[in-house]
Amino acid sequence: MDKIERLDRCIEELSLRDEYREKTKQLSCFLGIKTHTALAVVVETGDFRRFSSAEKNACYLGLVPGENSSGPGQTRLGITKAGNRHVRRLLVEAAQSYGRGQVGYKSRELKSRQSGNTPEVIAYADKANERLRRKYYRLVLSRGKSSNEAKTAIARELSCFIWGMMTGKLS
Repeated sequence: MDKIERLDRCIEELSLRDEYREKTKQLSCFLGIKTHTALAVVVETGDFRRFSSAEKNACYLGLVPGENSSGPGQTRLGITKAGNRHVRRLLVEAAQSYGRGQVGYKSRELKSRQSGNTPEVIAYADKANERLRRKYYRLVLSRGKSSNEAKTAIARELSCFIWGMMTGKLS
Protein backbone atom coordinates (compact mmCIF):
# COMPACT_ATOMS: atom_id res chain seq x y z
CA MET A 1 0.00 0.00 0.00
CA ASP A 2 2.86 2.36 0.80
CA LYS A 3 4.33 1.95 -2.70
CA ILE A 4 1.00 2.82 -4.34
CA GLU A 5 0.70 5.96 -2.22
CA ARG A 6 4.25 7.00 -3.16
CA LEU A 7 3.51 6.50 -6.85
CA ASP A 8 0.24 8.44 -6.55
CA ARG A 9 2.15 11.30 -4.93
CA CYS A 10 4.72 11.23 -7.75
CA ILE A 11 1.94 11.43 -10.35
CA GLU A 12 0.33 14.33 -8.48
CA GLU A 13 3.70 16.14 -8.39
CA LEU A 14 4.26 15.49 -12.09
CA SER A 15 0.84 16.96 -12.90
CA LEU A 16 1.88 20.18 -11.17
CA ARG A 17 4.75 20.81 -13.61
CA ASP A 18 4.29 23.90 -15.75
CA GLU A 19 3.78 21.99 -19.01
CA TYR A 20 0.95 19.85 -17.55
CA ARG A 21 -0.66 21.93 -14.79
CA GLU A 22 -3.16 23.93 -16.82
CA LYS A 23 -4.22 21.07 -19.09
CA THR A 24 -4.76 18.56 -16.29
CA LYS A 25 -6.66 21.17 -14.31
CA GLN A 26 -8.94 21.84 -17.28
CA LEU A 27 -9.56 18.16 -18.07
CA SER A 28 -10.46 17.51 -14.43
CA CYS A 29 -13.61 19.59 -15.03
CA PHE A 30 -15.15 16.62 -16.86
CA LEU A 31 -17.02 13.89 -15.02
CA GLY A 32 -14.92 10.77 -14.50
CA ILE A 33 -11.62 12.49 -15.19
CA LYS A 34 -9.33 13.11 -12.25
CA THR A 35 -5.65 13.99 -12.18
CA HIS A 36 -4.31 10.56 -13.14
CA THR A 37 -6.57 10.18 -16.16
CA ALA A 38 -6.10 13.80 -17.23
CA LEU A 39 -2.32 13.52 -17.06
CA ALA A 40 -2.32 10.25 -19.00
CA VAL A 41 -4.51 11.73 -21.74
CA VAL A 42 -2.29 14.82 -22.04
CA VAL A 43 0.99 12.90 -22.03
CA GLU A 44 -0.13 10.10 -24.37
CA THR A 45 -1.77 12.42 -26.90
CA GLY A 46 0.87 15.14 -26.86
CA ASP A 47 -0.14 18.08 -29.03
CA PHE A 48 -3.88 18.04 -29.66
CA ARG A 49 -3.50 20.58 -32.45
CA ARG A 50 -1.96 17.91 -34.68
CA PHE A 51 -5.53 16.70 -35.27
CA SER A 52 -7.44 18.99 -37.60
CA SER A 53 -10.80 17.98 -36.15
CA ALA A 54 -12.31 16.30 -33.12
CA GLU A 55 -13.28 13.32 -35.27
CA LYS A 56 -9.64 12.78 -36.24
CA ASN A 57 -8.76 12.75 -32.55
CA ALA A 58 -11.42 10.07 -32.01
CA CYS A 59 -9.94 8.13 -34.96
CA TYR A 60 -6.50 8.31 -33.33
CA LEU A 61 -8.02 6.71 -30.24
CA GLY A 62 -9.80 4.01 -32.26
CA LEU A 63 -13.22 5.08 -30.99
CA VAL A 64 -14.88 5.48 -34.38
CA PRO A 65 -17.05 2.73 -35.91
CA GLY A 66 -15.55 0.58 -38.62
CA GLU A 67 -17.24 0.04 -41.94
CA ASN A 68 -17.25 -2.72 -44.51
CA SER A 69 -18.15 -0.98 -47.75
CA SER A 70 -16.94 -3.20 -50.55
CA GLY A 71 -19.45 -2.95 -53.33
CA PRO A 72 -22.73 -1.03 -53.23
CA GLY A 73 -23.70 -1.98 -49.66
CA GLN A 74 -22.32 -0.71 -46.39
CA THR A 75 -22.06 -2.61 -43.15
CA ARG A 76 -21.32 -0.78 -39.91
CA LEU A 77 -18.96 -2.60 -37.58
CA GLY A 78 -17.78 -2.09 -34.01
CA ILE A 79 -15.16 0.49 -33.14
CA THR A 80 -11.88 0.18 -35.02
CA LYS A 81 -9.62 -0.08 -31.92
CA ALA A 82 -6.86 1.07 -34.25
CA GLY A 83 -5.41 3.80 -32.08
CA ASN A 84 -4.06 4.47 -28.63
CA ARG A 85 -5.37 1.62 -26.49
CA HIS A 86 -4.42 3.13 -23.13
CA VAL A 87 -6.23 6.45 -23.62
CA ARG A 88 -9.20 4.65 -25.21
CA ARG A 89 -9.53 2.43 -22.12
CA LEU A 90 -9.22 5.44 -19.79
CA LEU A 91 -11.96 7.32 -21.63
CA VAL A 92 -14.29 4.32 -21.62
CA GLU A 93 -13.71 4.02 -17.87
CA ALA A 94 -14.40 7.75 -17.48
CA ALA A 95 -17.60 7.32 -19.50
CA GLN A 96 -18.95 5.01 -16.79
CA SER A 97 -19.47 8.10 -14.62
CA TYR A 98 -22.11 9.41 -17.00
CA GLY A 99 -24.38 6.47 -16.22
CA ARG A 100 -24.70 7.52 -12.60
CA GLY A 101 -26.47 10.55 -11.16
CA GLN A 102 -28.97 13.06 -12.44
CA VAL A 103 -28.58 15.27 -15.47
CA GLY A 104 -27.24 18.66 -14.38
CA TYR A 105 -26.11 17.48 -10.93
CA LYS A 106 -22.59 18.45 -9.83
CA SER A 107 -21.04 16.79 -6.81
CA ARG A 108 -18.96 18.70 -4.30
CA GLU A 109 -15.88 16.88 -5.53
CA LEU A 110 -16.48 17.95 -9.14
CA LYS A 111 -17.08 21.54 -8.03
CA SER A 112 -13.79 21.53 -6.13
CA ARG A 113 -11.95 20.12 -9.18
CA GLN A 114 -13.51 22.83 -11.34
CA SER A 115 -12.57 25.68 -9.00
CA GLY A 116 -9.69 27.77 -10.25
CA ASN A 117 -10.56 27.32 -13.93
CA THR A 118 -11.91 30.08 -16.13
CA PRO A 119 -15.70 30.45 -16.38
CA GLU A 120 -15.51 29.53 -20.09
CA VAL A 121 -13.78 26.21 -19.33
CA ILE A 122 -16.25 25.38 -16.55
CA ALA A 123 -19.25 26.27 -18.76
CA TYR A 124 -17.85 24.14 -21.60
CA ALA A 125 -17.28 21.16 -19.28
CA ASP A 126 -20.74 21.55 -17.71
CA LYS A 127 -22.32 21.64 -21.18
CA ALA A 128 -20.39 18.49 -22.12
CA ASN A 129 -21.23 16.71 -18.87
CA GLU A 130 -24.93 17.45 -19.23
CA ARG A 131 -25.04 16.47 -22.90
CA LEU A 132 -23.15 13.21 -22.33
CA ARG A 133 -25.29 12.22 -19.37
CA ARG A 134 -28.47 12.87 -21.37
CA LYS A 135 -27.07 10.90 -24.30
CA TYR A 136 -26.15 7.95 -22.08
CA TYR A 137 -29.65 7.74 -20.62
CA ARG A 138 -31.25 8.17 -24.05
CA LEU A 139 -29.14 5.37 -25.56
CA VAL A 140 -29.78 2.93 -22.73
CA LEU A 141 -33.37 3.72 -21.78
CA SER A 142 -34.95 4.85 -25.05
CA ARG A 143 -32.96 3.05 -27.71
CA GLY A 144 -32.26 -0.15 -25.80
CA LYS A 145 -28.50 -0.12 -26.31
CA SER A 146 -26.33 -2.12 -23.95
CA SER A 147 -24.44 -0.16 -21.33
CA ASN A 148 -21.14 -1.10 -23.01
CA GLU A 149 -22.27 0.31 -26.36
CA ALA A 150 -23.47 3.46 -24.63
CA LYS A 151 -20.19 3.87 -22.72
CA THR A 152 -18.22 3.54 -25.94
CA ALA A 153 -20.39 6.14 -27.66
CA ILE A 154 -19.97 8.47 -24.68
CA ALA A 155 -16.19 7.91 -24.70
CA ARG A 156 -16.07 8.86 -28.39
CA GLU A 157 -17.98 12.08 -27.80
CA LEU A 158 -15.96 12.79 -24.63
CA SER A 159 -12.78 12.55 -26.69
CA CYS A 160 -14.24 15.17 -29.03
CA PHE A 161 -15.04 17.50 -26.12
CA ILE A 162 -11.52 16.98 -24.75
CA TRP A 163 -10.07 17.89 -28.16
CA GLY A 164 -12.20 21.05 -28.18
CA MET A 165 -11.00 22.06 -24.72
CA MET A 166 -7.33 21.35 -25.45
CA THR A 167 -7.37 23.28 -28.74
CA GLY A 168 -9.29 26.25 -27.32
CA LYS A 169 -12.43 25.64 -29.37
CA LEU A 170 -14.82 26.12 -26.46
CA SER A 171 -17.94 26.94 -28.47
